[in-house]
Amino acid sequence: MEATASPLVLTPIGRIRTPHRSLETCPRHGCDDQPPSVLELLPEYADALLGIEAASHLYIMYWLDQADRTTLLRKTPHDGVVRGVFAVRSPVRPNPLGLSVTRLISRNGTTLTVGGLDCLDGTPLIDIKPYLPLYDRIEAASLAWFKT
Repeated sequence: MEATASPLVLTPIGRIRTPHRSLETCPRHGCDDQPPSVLELLPEYADALLGIEAASHLYIMYWLDQADRTTLLRKTPHDGVVRGVFAVRSPVRPNPLGLSVTRLISRNGTTLTVGGLDCLDGTPLIDIKPYLPLYDRIEAASLAWFKT
C-alpha cells in the first residue's frame, strides 16, 4: 500500500495555555481535577465558535510538537508490557496528535477555558468538536490489558 501522494497540511487554529512547562511534569491524561487549560484561538476563527456554549464537553485536538516521532514500541505504565504505539495512548508516535474530551468551563471571545489538558504550555491547537453523548459513548468498549 502506498502512502498518500501529497503531504497532509495541518494549520493550527490557536494555542493551548497550560501550567505544564516540561514533559517531566506534564500529566499522562487530562482531567477536571487539574488546573484549567485555556484555548486561545486566532481571531480569524471567531465565527467558528458560534454556538459552542451549547456543548458541555468538547473534543480537543492538538499537535504534540515536542513528542518523539521515531519510536514505534512503548512500555505501558499500567503493566510494563511493550506494545506498539498504535495500541497505546502515548504521545510518542509517528504523528503526535493529541485528543482529549474535556469540559467547557467558559468562553470569552476567542478564548475558551476548559478542564485540564495533558499538554505543554503553547501546544498548537488543531481542532475543536462537540462531544455528543448519544454517538460518542460506547458502553461496551474495552481495552483488555488496561485495568481500572
